Amino acid sequence: MARTRAADYDDKRKSILKLSARAFAQHGYDKTSMAQIAKICGFSKALLYHYYENKETLLIDIISAHLEELVDAVESAGQAEQEPLERLRSLCRALMMAYEDADSEHKLQINELSFLPTEKKQDIIELERKLVAIFADAVAATNPQFGDGDALIKPVTMSLFGMLNWSYLWFKPGGDLSREGYADLVVQLLLNGSRSIQGTAAS
Repeated sequence: MARTRAADYDDKRKSILKLSARAFAQHGYDKTSMAQIAKICGFSKALLYHYYENKETLLIDIISAHLEELVDAVESAGQAEQEPLERLRSLCRALMMAYEDADSEHKLQINELSFLPTEKKQDIIELERKLVAIFADAVAATNPQFGDGDALIKPVTMSLFGMLNWSYLWFKPGGDLSREGYADLVVQLLLNGSRSIQGTAAS
């Protein structure tokens, strides 16, 4: 007879992913054992293995779930009928808000993906490409000088991601700039250049 799942299976699985992401991000994927993960989760090793057979499957699920949430967030925010500038602003705001409380998952996506063998990360790469494509389309729409397949669309889009993705290293909640405010600043910088920014220092 097949073993039935507990009613709280999905909740426990989500908790494992969140706690494992924090442990991997803090100590390094390669330096964190399944025994340590079990202890952090308050599980026996046997119970942890009921959910995940090894660290590799854990890392795959952490990054995949994170990217799926990002894609869902921007797809919901960026509507085709919006004006190009407003659509790009909505996408950037949605991404910054989706990054909230996801620093560990984001750090793993950026730094630990190389630990996965090529054949095991194809789905993750496809999710990354989907996310980039959404933004590339929005970036292209903001500049009438960009034609189909313009060679500059990719570097401009990746520069945008550079400003958004690495904000986790310095952004602090409760500061002078909100997540939405920073997203708007990034769009302004991208489209108009730094000379368009009016500083806050007294003249």
